[in-house]
Amino acid sequence: MKHPSSRELFRYWTELRGPRPAPQRKEIDPAAVRRVLGDSLILSLDPGTGHPIRLAGTRVCAVFCREIKDTSFLDLWDEESRPLLRSLLLITAEEAIGVVAGAVGHTLAEPTVPLEMLLLPVVTEPSLRGQLIGILAPLGNHFWIGVTPVEAMTLGAFRILRPEPPALARPSARGMRQLARFTVYDGGIADKQPVAPGTLAPDP
Repeated sequence: MKHPSSRELFRYWTELRGPRPAPQRKEIDPAAVRRVLGDSLILSLDPGTGHPIRLAGTRVCAVFCREIKDTSFLDLWDEESRPLLRSLLLITAEEAIGVVAGAVGHTLAEPTVPLEMLLLPVVTEPSLRGQLIGILAPLGNHFWIGVTPVEAMTLGAFRILRPEPPALARPSARGMRQLARFTVYDGGIADKQPVAPGTLAPDP
């Protein structure tokens, strides 16, 4: 993750989640992530309506020079990017994993702008559709943001952020001492003396 807002939100989401697949939406405290609110957004997992944006920070809206709340998230992307993005959104929700991706914003008059997108699942009430919380932020300073809108974005390279597997239990010191009494022979036992059942072979 390149953008500081992405790193901060991911750190907060990971701490809030704990051992669970994802945190509850109602557990998220805006005050705890107030520094990244301008770059943040919340999406509804509703493929039929293009995954509408339920919340968009001021800096996210400035990229498009308009309010994008309640608009389709998929509509912000070019035609070629939408099928893959649609799949990423569903996989992120169904498997409770995060995704971070690069993107390129295209304008009519200015050069392209590199952006970073972070999407993380959150659990809502059982009667509601799932949601994703995330970041959409330009990389670098671009003086024309807020004046010249990004008309469409192209999805770039992405990386899946899977939860870390639980640490494997380490054997206790007592167990290691018990195992140390046994001698293991790697083949070539034809010339060894037979060992009576219930006894241990002596060390060579």
